[in-house]
Amino acid sequence: MTRGRFGKRRPRGPVILLAVFCGLLAATAYGAGLLRFAAAIPMAVADPDTPTDAIVVLTGGAERLSTGLRLLADQKARMVLVSGVYEHTDIRQLLHVPPTVREMLDCCVEAGRDARNTAGNAEETAAWMRRHDFHSLRLVTASYHMPRSMMEFRHALPAATLIPHPVFPDHVKHEDWWKWPGTTALIVGEFNKFLLAWTRLAVDRTLSGLLGADGEHGG
Repeated sequence: MTRGRFGKRRPRGPVILLAVFCGLLAATAYGAGLLRFAAAIPMAVADPDTPTDAIVVLTGGAERLSTGLRLLADQKARMVLVSGVYEHTDIRQLLHVPPTVREMLDCCVEAGRDARNTAGNAEETAAWMRRHDFHSLRLVTASYHMPRSMMEFRHALPAATLIPHPVFPDHVKHEDWWKWPGTTALIVGEFNKFLLAWTRLAVDRTLSGLLGADGEHGG
């Protein structure tokens, strides 16, 4: 116990118990959310065949780029945007491109160089889609990155048709992921980023709703 202002003792036990209870509740909620997030990571391409106006590849591995080019060669879309390409980087430098593919790159593949994160990828893609009057896209990124990417893209392109097309890096062991320290760290880190992005978008929607309501009242 601690002494109050006038010498009376104030019990600390209930406060400590409340803090422990809140900590356990938060840890339980976080753990349940992590398990749900991990279960939402795709383990296969659910829709490999539906054509779209565009294919969008988020940089982060040669496998993503090669998948996007293969889909383009299979006529699954008219154009490819590679979002998040560093300035002065040629897409040919990201792949060992055979001569037969160079013509396809010149006509139908564009590099987006403004995005520095997933939210930036979505904003860059939205602007690119408007310029080309595209209304559907197939999104190519790593499987563990897909839940956050789809959330950002749905926010930036609410009226567009979005088809996820995950790729599966060899180093990510999705099945029994908790047994693999590297994969566990990757999924936990991605879940934390997902929570931050979800919170930011929720705040944005709330503020937009309040500002819209104020505008209506002011009108």
